[in-house]
Amino acid sequence: MSTSTTQLPQLNPNRWKALMLLGFANFLVMMDSAIIQVALPAIKNSLGYSEANLQWVMNAFLLLFGGLLLLGGRLSDLFGRRLIFMLGVLILTIASLIAGLAWNQESLNIARGIQGAGSALIAPAALSIIMLLFKGNKEEMGKALAVWGLSGAAGGSIGIVLGGMITQLFGWRWTLLIYVPLGLLVLFLSFRILDKGNRKKGKIDYAGAITVTAALMLLVFGIVNAQETGWQNLSTILILSIAGVLLITFISIQAKRKQPLMPLGIFKTRNLSAGNISLILLAVSWFPLVYFLILYLQQVLKFEPFAAAMGMLPAPILMAIFMIAVAERIMNKLGMKLTMAIGFILLGISSLLLSGNSVGGDYWGDVFVPILLAALGNALAYLPATTASVAEASDEQSGLASGLYNTSYQIGSAVGLAVMVSIAASVTATSSGSEEMVLNHGYQEAFFWGAMIAFLGAILALVLVRSLKDKS
Repeated sequence: MSTSTTQLPQLNPNRWKALMLLGFANFLVMMDSAIIQVALPAIKNSLGYSEANLQWVMNAFLLLFGGLLLLGGRLSDLFGRRLIFMLGVLILTIASLIAGLAWNQESLNIARGIQGAGSALIAPAALSIIMLLFKGNKEEMGKALAVWGLSGAAGGSIGIVLGGMITQLFGWRWTLLIYVPLGLLVLFLSFRILDKGNRKKGKIDYAGAITVTAALMLLVFGIVNAQETGWQNLSTILILSIAGVLLITFISIQAKRKQPLMPLGIFKTRNLSAGNISLILLAVSWFPLVYFLILYLQQVLKFEPFAAAMGMLPAPILMAIFMIAVAERIMNKLGMKLTMAIGFILLGISSLLLSGNSVGGDYWGDVFVPILLAALGNALAYLPATTASVAEASDEQSGLASGLYNTSYQIGSAVGLAVMVSIAASVTATSSGSEEMVLNHGYQEAFFWGAMIAFLGAILALVLVRSLKDKS
């Protein structure tokens, strides 16, 4: 009794309103990387992209987002979480206006990159605020993290649905312009709901931020370049070698700096390390699955953009149900380790089913059933992976843990997509038959290797993760 009464006054009375606002902002961030996927063919025709260059509409966002998340987490710790959160929303809003009005490929690519930079400020600041708001109550913390996980997962999936609807009804530009009024709404509500927070003294590791961002960008660029020139080509080897050198340089800088961007000691927390590895593998398993499933619907089964969007609608709906009604209960009963492993296994089974899809496939049997399994698997794996990544971080490192968690997922998405696209392209190049058959062969191979990554995630979850009840 006395313990609970002393804790209650410490809880912010606006915490649930703040959670809804921050969850909505996270929804917008995750939706931004997905909403124009269905619109890519229209963008290609409008601005004259080639097949090879079209992927940069997505990669420009993903790479700047993932590459700058650690810096965003550090800035939020030093300059105040609300300030950095709102600055990120402002940047995202302005960049969305420019992207929606883009006049050529370069302007769209640059604007998409700036959108990613703004999102890199939003995501870690928002999650850090949530961690501080609900720290005083473990039960509420679990619910808050479930809402956060749902907002991100639903943003990625609903973005695809909205992208198809908006593209067919209003044109591709509105998939970007829609962020302008929504961003202004978030800015207005932030002043009213979020606490100002405190600034702290400290230095910013700009050298670390530059080297890690450049390393990640060159890594993905090297993978993309390998699709066109081959893995043994000198340019591919050179690009990937430079990326490796920069990554080693980044680690060296972090080991020597007194106030590094990413203190390497944070990885001594076993679950934090395991959670981030799991998030990378989850992103590699999930993001390409959605990407290729949309292509399968449109280019093999010949769905129109709106119909393809409606075909993907079960994913966010099922994920919402599973994330709120199932994942938390199962995790409370079985612990993080088993819940995560089961989630990865279900996701792997879903990808295996999709790897057997044919040109004359049926939506309900070949698409809906795997979507059902994938949504459940993603929900079961995502919540414990998120919990493991951030729950044990100290107050001083909450922004860092948030940035690292988001970095893992976004870089996993970018690298995973680049690798799976490369695998699909290599199979397509050596296949024969109709266009639909050739494309489907590539998609089948990508789904298969996505399944293998998911099964690897299940094994690592069982080996590396420790459930909280096991740590007494």
